[in-house]
Amino acid sequence: MSGSLLSPTDTSGAVRQATELAARHASDADLARRLPGEVVDALVAAGFARHFVPARWGGRAGGFTELLDSVSTVGEGCTSAAWIATVTAGAARMGACLPEEGQSELWSGGADTVVVGALNPTGKAVPVAGGWRLTGQWPLVSGVDFADWTLVCAMAPRHEREEARFFAVPRHDYRVADTWFNVGMRATGSNTLISDGAFVPEHRSVAREDIWRGRAVGSAARCHTAPLRSISGTLFAAPALGAARAAVRAWSARMVGRPGPAAQGVLARAEGDIEGAALLLHRVARTADDGTGDAHERTRAPRDCALAADHLVDAVERLFRSAGSGAQAEADPLQRIWRDVHCVASHAALRFETAGIAHGGQLLGAG
Repeated sequence: MSGSLLSPTDTSGAVRQATELAARHASDADLARRLPGEVVDALVAAGFARHFVPARWGGRAGGFTELLDSVSTVGEGCTSAAWIATVTAGAARMGACLPEEGQSELWSGGADTVVVGALNPTGKAVPVAGGWRLTGQWPLVSGVDFADWTLVCAMAPRHEREEARFFAVPRHDYRVADTWFNVGMRATGSNTLISDGAFVPEHRSVAREDIWRGRAVGSAARCHTAPLRSISGTLFAAPALGAARAAVRAWSARMVGRPGPAAQGVLARAEGDIEGAALLLHRVARTADDGTGDAHERTRAPRDCALAADHLVDAVERLFRSAGSGAQAEADPLQRIWRDVHCVASHAALRFETAGIAHGGQLLGAG
């Protein structure tokens, strides 16, 4: 199981160390419904928080292909840890769209500041002198328990209409409710953020549309100017890619001494699905890194990512079913991976029904 697409070989030593640590804690973290602090610290040390931070704030303004490989590597150890890695990287990328003063405040503590995002506009922002008053509850905020800042989306009046806007809120300005009791991705700690009227100055707010379109402030780096829809799928699918590789290893360990045509067929098909998914995700990431995307790519990229997620689900499902009832034990890593991959693939950015319709319409001239 050492094919080039099944296991990246050029990830940093810090990423590999974080992967090994996350793997050792994966089972306990799943039961605890959150990552231990030492795993979070290892992810920060591996550079995920600073990966997309603009260079002028001490960050790397890194590439999508590198992040895909690093996140998927962590996913081989723990899907939830990989999810936190990609979420913190992606939220920092969104922060690059804040006004200059807002960015300066966000990263005043350094480029390793941990930022997460509450993407759905479930709260309200009311304009007040100098900024906004933010009220509401935001469920499903991965990593919110240990974040330094959260980018919260809310509906706000703007120029005689309502628009969705993001607001950068420091940890001391919100509460967290323990609400994450999920079947998969349990260690992400995707709890509920609650704001009871926090004040957010104008310079810590940005229209959601600006983030969607990659309208970064003060940076022309490709990682900041790529439209979100063109790249979000590859970030969200990356943990599942690593998890599927781990499923192959876990399944193969169970099959020792049990060779046969049926097992060989299962493995060959699963490996093919995983390699196919990796090819699709790498094409999306490379295109974004090269800045060569066009109108066709803007619908093809989400299609590719959703299709990749389907391939990964198929691969893990096939492995899990063929492993027998022994793999369904609570302590078996294969059942945890099976739960996690299904959970990842249910994300809105990875739904083929939506992405397929959009791309099909573009192909037929209807989109």
